[in-house]
Amino acid sequence: MNGNWWPKLLICIALIPCIVFFGFFVMIYVSLMGGDKFYVPLIATISITLILYLIVRLFIPLRPRIINMSLLVLLLIAGLIVTGYEINRAYHNSISTVSEQGVDVSEYEPFQKNVKIAALDEPSNLSLEADLPRLDGATALYPLYSAFAQAVYPGKRYDPYDSEVMVNTTPEAYTNLMTGKVDVIFVAGPSARQLEEAEQKGVELKLTPIGREAFVFFVNAENPVKGITTEQIQNIYSGKITNWDEVGGNKEKIRPFQRPEGSGSQTMLQKVMNGKTLMSPPLKDVVSGMGGIIEQTADYRNYKNALGFSFLYFATEMVQNGNIRLLEVDGVAPNRNTISSGEYPLAAEFYAVTRNDDHPNPNVDQLIEWILSPQGQELVEKTGYTSISKK
Repeated sequence: MNGNWWPKLLICIALIPCIVFFGFFVMIYVSLMGGDKFYVPLIATISITLILYLIVRLFIPLRPRIINMSLLVLLLIAGLIVTGYEINRAYHNSISTVSEQGVDVSEYEPFQKNVKIAALDEPSNLSLEADLPRLDGATALYPLYSAFAQAVYPGKRYDPYDSEVMVNTTPEAYTNLMTGKVDVIFVAGPSARQLEEAEQKGVELKLTPIGREAFVFFVNAENPVKGITTEQIQNIYSGKITNWDEVGGNKEKIRPFQRPEGSGSQTMLQKVMNGKTLMSPPLKDVVSGMGGIIEQTADYRNYKNALGFSFLYFATEMVQNGNIRLLEVDGVAPNRNTISSGEYPLAAEFYAVTRNDDHPNPNVDQLIEWILSPQGQELVEKTGYTSISKK
């Protein structure tokens, strides 16, 4: 090092925080644009490399060609890592999913053209024009209560997220009911946490069964396993069984997906577990509204070793993924006949849930009474569910 090193030191002092802040802001940008945790250490590594390059370039008497070639090699390696990662992620994203995010709820809006909802053959015996009960519920049940609304409510546009007929998923629907934002929700039974929340808020929930549905498990269509037992389900989701060859399949590790806490299907899984502790679900990194990266339960992705669950109508009609196969449970295939006969062991009722308030919407009771009438139960059947009368 020669005696003229002060200017170099000042340049180094000035540039190092610039590089650090550059890396910091790039990481924020990557988060906002949908990146994930992989890029955080990568960007940090590149920033540190640039700082080291600056220090070596200014203070260590190596040939510039050697220094520049070393930097080029490091950046080339980083580029190859990024390319390989993006190729792998693109492959991962190409695998089909069974997810509520893949459902276009506009296809089930009442009073819209070319919608996929059932209709009565004759005018409804009930017609409401004012004091419309505000409805909400599970995505899987939206086609059903949308059909109720089309039969009974006045014809107009009902926005799925801001109207008298909404679809905000099971967890939010329960919250909306407890806080008085809606009058009736169409959902599976509440989880223990939702019951506890209702008790804390001083809300008494009234559950009226309006239909039955099969809780189903499914695998990739190429998986040789055709059926499992309830005990095997419990052992898989508690972590006791970890490989498909333990249940008659190939020697591959089982990837058992779950649903978010409070969703109807996750609550049903908890009931199937019958007190056994659930293992931690597969997680995915997502970008929050503030640009940070958080973890949440991963949606089912149809890997060849995956195991997922849902309700029969949602999995077969709303998603229509031809690459999955429903499993028999305890030797019985899930279908409307085995639900009606009681043979399928994991059939469950779904409900119109209301609050036991002193001053409810005056039309809530007669709407639910109509849903339980032959016309309402006809729409349950026409939609693709099993009516209460066939229990």
